[in-house]
Amino acid sequence: MNFDEIIDRRGAHSSKWDKMERMYGVSPDDGIPMWVADMDFRPPDCVRDALQGMVDHGIFGYYGDDEDYRDAIGWWMKNRHGWEIDPAAIFSTHGLVNGTSLCVHSWTEPGDGILLFSPVYHAFSRVIRAANRVPVECPLVLEDGRYVMDFDAAEALADQVKMVVFCSPHNPGGRVWSPDEIRSLADYCERHDLMLVCDEIHQDLVYPGQPHTPAAIAAPEISHRLAMLNAPTKTFNLAGVHNGNVIVHDEKLRAQFNATMMGLGISPNAFGLHLETAAYSPEGAKWVDALMRYLDGNRVLFDDAINRIPGLVSMPLQGTYLAWVNFEGTGMTAEEYTRRIEKDARIAVNYGSTFGRGGETYLRFNFATQRSRVTEAVARIADAFSDLQ
Repeated sequence: MNFDEIIDRRGAHSSKWDKMERMYGVSPDDGIPMWVADMDFRPPDCVRDALQGMVDHGIFGYYGDDEDYRDAIGWWMKNRHGWEIDPAAIFSTHGLVNGTSLCVHSWTEPGDGILLFSPVYHAFSRVIRAANRVPVECPLVLEDGRYVMDFDAAEALADQVKMVVFCSPHNPGGRVWSPDEIRSLADYCERHDLMLVCDEIHQDLVYPGQPHTPAAIAAPEISHRLAMLNAPTKTFNLAGVHNGNVIVHDEKLRAQFNATMMGLGISPNAFGLHLETAAYSPEGAKWVDALMRYLDGNRVLFDDAINRIPGLVSMPLQGTYLAWVNFEGTGMTAEEYTRRIEKDARIAVNYGSTFGRGGETYLRFNFATQRSRVTEAVARIADAFSDLQ
């Protein structure tokens, strides 16, 4: 578990590294990619061993008998999150962007509104619009430096929507929602007859003292209107495998979702199922524990350095490896502070405006990389804004 090992990802078809210059004008030779949400770490040995076993076997046919795969998911959810799931409730999708889209197609109609608490993961709006539905944004509000949901504002929007797509833990703000907050959202959905799709892909990436509560545990009474989305891909750095789980306990909802999958001809990726089965194991759990200790060190390093620069505020993170930095206090335009990050500091980041209303003065930084790179990144940022200090 040497997370400090520098791994050269250039020229390996890495979106994060090999598209950086074309997208941002930041060369991978001396730039630092802090945009795409994958990590610069190898997955645990148990995952690599499973892949090597497939290679050694040498035949890559259709995957069958998925009992071990379903049992591994069940073991992980019970032991890591205290959540008992029915193996029959699990659907395998090609990642959770695909899973979100399948939910949209299963339980809404063209023209329907879908509520998003913004700023939020930009792919939600993309798939909603592509499905000819309408994203309806309800901006989060800041309270003691962290985001909270504004249910008064949501009430005013309820008659415009048929579904809520919810991010828990929250990307990009790093909130780990409390059980009470999730129950309040569940009550809102129940009052207004709304389907709740809960994307919990960051469920394992939480910091000490910030336990994640699955929505299915916080509000079991709304199982008849709830779809749970989770995946090993963020947890174990397997994003390119594009494997995710949509878990639906209500039989009526399950039949509707299955019909959508059947109609689109979707079936599992054998590599994803093998790797997920290996990852969701005691060895995988030990690796995640070590990962979170390392990421916590990166988080503290990054936030302490950023918050020392006048005008910059890094939102306190409870989960994820994605720092959400507000530049409003600099008094600069978005073009000016972004130019300093990209041209002066030579760092590629995600633009806050792509996450919807409320993100306009922010940039998102991925610090899931070697600590030496995080140290270099914050030094460059401090230098780029040295005139403020």
